[in-house]
Amino acid sequence: MHGLMQGLSSAPDPVIGSRFAPTRWQRRLGAWGRLLPVFGTLLCLALAMASPAHAVQPDEIMSNPAQEARARNLSRELRCMVCQNQSIDDSSAPLARDLRLLVRERIAAGDSDQQVLDFLVARYGDFVLLKPPFEKSTLPLWLLTPLLLVGGGLGLWGFSRRRSKAMQAAADAPPRLSEEEEARLAKLVATESSAGEPV
Repeated sequence: MHGLMQGLSSAPDPVIGSRFAPTRWQRRLGAWGRLLPVFGTLLCLALAMASPAHAVQPDEIMSNPAQEARARNLSRELRCMVCQNQSIDDSSAPLARDLRLLVRERIAAGDSDQQVLDFLVARYGDFVLLKPPFEKSTLPLWLLTPLLLVGGGLGLWGFSRRRSKAMQAAADAPPRLSEEEEARLAKLVATESSAGEPV
């Protein structure tokens, strides 16, 4: 009975073995074969994030297709003041919806695209534009991202430099003895000095 149970426990489970056994391609690719599912998942997420997700509601759409196309084009140029990194065409925030409706109201009133943009800039400032004009007043908007990147890079470089210097100093410094080792050394020195004294 014991031999039968041992034989059963050592026999491979065909279900588990077939489910978790590496495929032929995974065996050929080795470590890269185990990373293929991770890369596939990341690729699917990137494609899902890159696909356009418009937040325009059916009750916002204008009856005139040409005017609706103008409104959509303008909405892609305007920044959501809440999300900040999204256009109002992509944002589902209530303020973005209000801006989309305002754009459509101005278009329905007969404003040109530039008049709509001028109206919104006069009300909200240049920050409402996803690509603000390069002027003295908008210089901080243009330089903020590069300055943050340069500052972050310099900070990382300085941190790594300080860390490497500290590691080098620790490697060059003589090793410190523990209290127990110092006590043993003192005892050995005392023994040697007492043994060397003339009788």
